[in-house]
Amino acid sequence: QVQLVESGGGLVQAGGSLRLSCAASGRTFSSYAVGWFRQAPGKEREFVAAINWNIPTTSYADSVKGRFTVSRDNAKNTVYLQMNSLKPEDTAVYYCAARFRRPIATTQRDNDYSGQGTQVTVSS
Repeated sequence: QVQLVESGGGLVQAGGSLRLSCAASGRTFSSYAVGWFRQAPGKEREFVAAINWNIPTTSYADSVKGRFTVSRDNAKNTVYLQMNSLKPEDTAVYYCAARFRRPIATTQRDNDYSGQGTQVTVSS
């Protein structure tokens, strides 16, 4: 069993930066791919970024490429999402999800575990 806890959300002005953290319990965290998803009010939850478990390759939604960076520190059982050049349309609740030894599914519910989310609000 893996528990995921997101943190680092908050209120920021457009053009600013935030770093989200996804902290995981469990000894085998290094065997999990981890992804970030977000859901804005009135919209469906969407894939944002992911990092694999073995070779730390990454993938991003087109809307965040060049602005967001996902990374992991297995010694700390934590995955990060560095968000730069934030825009009002990035406002959403951000969730992390984990999947054991398989690439992250771009539909969050198809992964093995998910966190409770952290709110990010970008003011114009």
